[in-house]
Amino acid sequence: MALSSRRKVLAIVLAGGEGKRLMPLTADRAKPAVPFAGIYRLIDFALSNVVNSGYLKVVVLTQYKSHSLDLHVTQTWRMSTMLGNYVTPVPAQQRVGKHWYLGSADAIYQSLNLIRDEEPDIVVVVGADHVYRMDFKQMVKAHIASGAACTVAAIRQPIELADQFGVIDVHPDDPGRIRDFLEKPKNPEGLPDSPGEVLASMGNYVFDAPALVEAVTRDSTEIGSKHDMGGDIVPSFVRRQQAGVYDFKDNDVDGSTERDRDYWRDVGTLGSYYAAHMDVVSPLPVFNLYNFRWPIYTSYGPQPPVKLVQADGQVPSADEAVLSPGVVITGGRVRRSVLSPAVRVDAGAEVTGSVLMNGVRVGAGAVVRNALVDKNVVIPPGAELGVDHDADRARGFVVEDGLTVLGKDQVFPA
Repeated sequence: MALSSRRKVLAIVLAGGEGKRLMPLTADRAKPAVPFAGIYRLIDFALSNVVNSGYLKVVVLTQYKSHSLDLHVTQTWRMSTMLGNYVTPVPAQQRVGKHWYLGSADAIYQSLNLIRDEEPDIVVVVGADHVYRMDFKQMVKAHIASGAACTVAAIRQPIELADQFGVIDVHPDDPGRIRDFLEKPKNPEGLPDSPGEVLASMGNYVFDAPALVEAVTRDSTEIGSKHDMGGDIVPSFVRRQQAGVYDFKDNDVDGSTERDRDYWRDVGTLGSYYAAHMDVVSPLPVFNLYNFRWPIYTSYGPQPPVKLVQADGQVPSADEAVLSPGVVITGGRVRRSVLSPAVRVDAGAEVTGSVLMNGVRVGAGAVVRNALVDKNVVIPPGAELGVDHDADRARGFVVEDGLTVLGKDQVFPA
């Protein structure tokens, strides 16, 4: 019997983030609810990893503009109640005072009733807004074998990028133990077995349940604490020499390939969100959505198949493109782009290097380049988007990292 199978595990998904750096995509929704790769929401990756790992008791802590997120989780993530399994959204409830979540650690502290009710031995804490595949069962097994009270998942990054991450400094003589937790360090030490790399925190953790309860309870009274899992809780375990690290390179997901097995991307900015989409549409995708042995689950409604038809003598085309159910391309051309359900591209229109979300309509002869276009936007016939950034700014559109971004239902001015 595997070590992890002897323990009762509860998974907590932290999904309360605002996602300010993804505006305007998060103007009307929480960051984990932002659509990705056509049919998914960002939270689907975290939840799929958890349930594929065999952990079927999952709570999702929500707060910021959570309606679409709560609705998606409730409608999509239904488990067998007969077997006692569940995925349930839990909004901030002000159980310990008249304030909302003050940070990720406070979110867990305010939700300790969930842990007390379930009485788990192990708590897996997962961020809700990263794109990756991971078998948490392997991490839990390593956590139990290590004897640590807290284990942090970490991914190797080039040392020159260390100032972009929370970096885990390990003991040279015991690389499985954390010596220090460094926030965006300028001159960190490299790893004992790879001096040109550092370990960056992935925002995923495994805790002995009693240790987690004690830590967040103590943190709730700490003056000056930001009540953050990475910034406050993990360092408290490090100071007591109770923190271990789990190297993501040791995680073998069923069906992964050498090209995509170590893929993990924090889509916290418009640029990184766009780059992750380009990873998906490339001819040999860096992140392979077609691994049916570790599926990413979701629901996109009763959409018909994709349809490509000629119009006015113009032959439709699509190359290096992800086309979701319900897409209709009527004599238009799509290249290196992601089209979400129910998108329409009319005759003579050109869509290049762009991400179009549900219900976007691209009028005849319109040109769309390097753009992120949120739900239900109508781009008029003959219009240009992403071609002239000064003109885009003059229309009131966001231009960032070489991208033109339109928010949900935003009107394209005449």
